[in-house]
Amino acid sequence: MTAIPKAARAVVTGAVLAAGACAAPAAGDPAVPWAAVGLLAAVHALCELPSRGTAAGRFPPVGAGSFFPVLLAAAFLLPPPAAVLVAAPGSLVGGAEEPGPRLRRAWRAARLGLATGAAAAVYGRLRPGPERSLGAADFPWVLAPALAASLAFCLVAAVLDAVVRAAAERVPPGARRPLLPSPAPHCVHGLAGLTMAVLWKSPYGAPAALMVLPPVYLSCRTFARYHRERAAHQATVRALVQAVDLKDPYTRGHGERVGRASVLIARELGLGEDRLETVRLAGTLHDIGKLGVPTRVLRKDGPLTPAERRTVELHPEYGHEIVRGIGFLGEVREAILHHHERLDGTGYPYGLAGEAIPEAARVVAVADAFDAMTSTRSYRRARPVGEALEELGRCAGTQFDPRMVRALTRAVQREGWQTAVTSDEAVPPAARPGPRGVPVG
Repeated sequence: MTAIPKAARAVVTGAVLAAGACAAPAAGDPAVPWAAVGLLAAVHALCELPSRGTAAGRFPPVGAGSFFPVLLAAAFLLPPPAAVLVAAPGSLVGGAEEPGPRLRRAWRAARLGLATGAAAAVYGRLRPGPERSLGAADFPWVLAPALAASLAFCLVAAVLDAVVRAAAERVPPGARRPLLPSPAPHCVHGLAGLTMAVLWKSPYGAPAALMVLPPVYLSCRTFARYHRERAAHQATVRALVQAVDLKDPYTRGHGERVGRASVLIARELGLGEDRLETVRLAGTLHDIGKLGVPTRVLRKDGPLTPAERRTVELHPEYGHEIVRGIGFLGEVREAILHHHERLDGTGYPYGLAGEAIPEAARVVAVADAFDAMTSTRSYRRARPVGEALEELGRCAGTQFDPRMVRALTRAVQREGWQTAVTSDEAVPPAARPGPRGVPVG
């Protein structure tokens, strides 16, 4: 088990002391509504309990931010020192990972407490009027201060996260991931918290305010499930790509670069975001069928025999079969199957021609050939980018779709392209051009 570095422990200690100092004035303030503080803290703790122990099996946690509306409602209802206290019970009873679960809970309590206190301070300074009343006369003027408070919550929490991560990983803040997250979710949480605060101050009181939480929980749970599924999809794709790279080191990294080039083409064509993801995955996985080609053929020194070339030309069909059972790939399977078809109908495996070739496959075919030509491998040097684009233009209309070639040319001329060395092995096999045309990966 990896121990938590001393620098990270020092940051956590400092944050806990800072949160304690910010909350201390509440102890001597007779104006603090302790009943509201206790109820909000209890609600937040109750919401966090499912993330701990065996209860998580029946009520899976939905991720950080699930109950930020409770904390932001506290920021709108309470003075800053009291608002700091609301996050503590829920953070201390919630789930925590190893190593150092107690330290992690203390960190979460301090981080969320400081963020909630900052949101309360911003809201108190910007809201119209001297009191924290939330009646009809306060709208719409209260919306801007509430959104500003939500952004303050986001900023303080993100900066604290970046500082402790930098201390734990010994890298500068923002070096491995963006320093600031998207503020949009926090603004949504802020509006939900404002709704809770308005209902809390209404004649219906706290019971009506708590009715905001179930739909927030369900929406956050759905959102978290989507992200877990997306992460699982990305892990599946990475595993497949790594398997191909291990089997065919001469084209290491080729799939990811073809995915990037495919996205350049698709963006230039004005395709929507869903289509961009489709062509990216198709480009990344286009050679997955090489897993079905014997290693001795892929790594052979010298030119392939006709029989060996026919074996290699089966890799689109192998790839189609390999990903057949991966439901989220959808149209990607067809692009994998047909990325070696040619516009004039002389390609493989089915000899499709023109518009009969799926659009994503035509995109990947151009991206594949472009990266193959511009990558230095152990058996040949890379062509210059301009020369590779000229070669693609020469073969447009026979081997490649001219639209795709023009789109790639415009995108590369505007954004540039980083050529790559795809193998560090010293084996000097002969170049392996694609059949009757431009070399392909």
